[in-house]
Amino acid sequence: MVLPKLPSIRSKREIGTSLAEINVTPFVDVMLVLLIIFMVTTPMMQSGMAVSLPQAETDTAPADPGLKLTVTADKFIHLDEGTGTLSFININLLENRLRSYYQNKTKKVVYINADESIPYGFVVSIMDIAKKIGVETVGLGTAPIEDKTKNR
Repeated sequence: MVLPKLPSIRSKREIGTSLAEINVTPFVDVMLVLLIIFMVTTPMMQSGMAVSLPQAETDTAPADPGLKLTVTADKFIHLDEGTGTLSFININLLENRLRSYYQNKTKKVVYINADESIPYGFVVSIMDIAKKIGVETVGLGTAPIEDKTKNR
């Protein structure tokens, strides 16, 4: 009786065992492509409104944190609560939205960035609604005056 030949260690490798090595080059290529995609799309994710602020000589940087209201030329009011998301409403819903925002807040501050083409009366009505619900401070945003001598 002939005994079957037992496979040796060398023959196991030849039969079809897989390599336990990871090829890193395709992994690095994919990661670099993903990095480039995120680098290109991140600036596009920062959304903003095109608002032409009135110009002034003084700086209007906010001193206290507060709610930012941006009024566009089409009279839509965008609320920036500082969470990174913007929501827009019309003036009819502003009072209820401000009440819910300031419900548990002790300091009530609003900054209004209104397009310069908006009528003054519309901005005053927004300020009136804010004062009606108890806002202590209302700030108006402006853009710095462009110096024409710098362009020469």
